[in-house]
Amino acid sequence: MSGCRHVYETARLALRLAAPSFAVALSEYYRRNRAFFSAFDPQREDAFFTEVEQRILLERDVELAREDRGYRFYLFLRGEPERLIGMVGLSNLVRGAFQSCHMGYKLDGELLCQGYMTEAVEAAAGIAFEDLGLHRIEANIMPKNRASLRVAEKAGFYHEGLAVKYLKINGVWEDHIHMVLRSEQWHKGTPLPEQAPTTSPAVRGL
Repeated sequence: MSGCRHVYETARLALRLAAPSFAVALSEYYRRNRAFFSAFDPQREDAFFTEVEQRILLERDVELAREDRGYRFYLFLRGEPERLIGMVGLSNLVRGAFQSCHMGYKLDGELLCQGYMTEAVEAAAGIAFEDLGLHRIEANIMPKNRASLRVAEKAGFYHEGLAVKYLKINGVWEDHIHMVLRSEQWHKGTPLPEQAPTTSPAVRGL
């Protein structure tokens, strides 16, 4: 892994890098949110919601991080360290002249509109720019997903364009808005406290 820690903390959250030990909590998370996520996710087979399948996917996440190709963080409440409530991922990471990745995120449907997702996205952006040395993050969001668009906007992402019929979501090819955040925006707009310049404003690494 390229300078990435296994655990980061924000004011209310612990962001933990993917590990197979999360399989039970993650399968439970997906089962209780199955109906809620169906409007925003690809269609899922029943096997996806099992502990066995989630362990396989987590092991794949571990390998991607080892290869510096993607980093998926799972969100836990600091006051309830066993409760998995969401995730934020930096995927499709490309080095060389590009130094870019995609960001995806989701939160337990019972915890919307409490600022948790914005907190996590800001933290993940700090990890991408400060610890991983990336230049650009792109988040692709359906126009009808106003909550996710608002999270990206609050974290400083800007609207760069529209991709028509970009992803097949719940059986339908959906348009997506390209939301982008660049490192120079992050550094210019967000002073870094405490251990500056090596840590992000929203994150304290452990």
